[in-house]
Amino acid sequence: MRDVAKRAGVSLSTVSLVVNGTGYVSDDMRERVRQAMESLHYVPNDLARNLSRNRANTVGIIVPTIRHPFFATLTASLQHVLSEQGLQTLLCSTTDAVNGEAEYVDMLRRRLMDGIVMGAHTEHAPDYWTSIHRPVIAFDRVLGEGIPSIGSDHVQGGRLIADLLIRTGARRVAVIGGPRTQFGASSVERTTFPTVRYHLALERELARAGVHYEYVEAGEVMDFAGYASAVRSVFDRGADCAVDAVVSSDIGASLCVREAMARGVSVPDDMQIVAYDGTYLTDLAGMPLTVVRQDFQGIARCIADQMMRLIHGKESKGAVSDAGAANRAAYPVGEAEQLISVSLVEGATTRDRH
Repeated sequence: MRDVAKRAGVSLSTVSLVVNGTGYVSDDMRERVRQAMESLHYVPNDLARNLSRNRANTVGIIVPTIRHPFFATLTASLQHVLSEQGLQTLLCSTTDAVNGEAEYVDMLRRRLMDGIVMGAHTEHAPDYWTSIHRPVIAFDRVLGEGIPSIGSDHVQGGRLIADLLIRTGARRVAVIGGPRTQFGASSVERTTFPTVRYHLALERELARAGVHYEYVEAGEVMDFAGYASAVRSVFDRGADCAVDAVVSSDIGASLCVREAMARGVSVPDDMQIVAYDGTYLTDLAGMPLTVVRQDFQGIARCIADQMMRLIHGKESKGAVSDAGAANRAAYPVGEAEQLISVSLVEGATTRDRH
């Protein structure tokens, strides 16, 4: 910067103002500094500048896998929205990373990141996350008191599907999803893994209407072969236990359409199929899927807004503060979750409502 100032014939502080985009500098001086920077091939040291501000302008996003279309779509939306806020993203896929989230948490502790969006399963206790003393936002899970959680309104999603299937005359419904053990608590309201709430809400609403419900396990979220096997098992059943409706993620629902076509099963006359997520796969299944669509942009914007608020709230105190305490103040217990509405988009895989 001293070389630039000398070449441009201005003070060092003027160069600093131009580089950092702060304060007033006349157009003439700004152009002289720009030309001097160009002639000297000067590139501002962002690392040093960020350290001086106690900022890294980087947010870590932790997901189970980026191979799954849901997490690929979500991370793309998050990256776009955070970029609009001037933040870069570092992506961690826990199934593909040797140390899981530990490396990212360490980077956050060492102030190499400004915050973390945690969207993967973790074995760590709640006090582990609050002890980081930096902004952490949970996506579609509850990490504990003091950690804000943002996700879709999955209870609404379950009720939308139940209402559709009941009104279209479904009598035997199979839901294909991950390990049942992930449900944890049996209560729709109390489970710490909010994604399963749509399964629990759907099960409850169908039971009230006298519609048979069964859950078919398909393995972990990244186990695509497990989903294919589960779909085949549903179609392999005899007439006495055949289902007339299947609900699954976009992956499971798309596989159901393909399996039905291969076996000559009429969709939706003999079998209705409902997808849950609303990623690009719903347009590639072979026919337009009926889907409960999550609002990826709405989720991303909510996460970005909360992250910026936590980051700036910490900075406004002039020092590194306990982000866990800030989170607890902003999100009292019982009010920590922010839910984004989902929507039902009816396609060709369900019947017209009666």
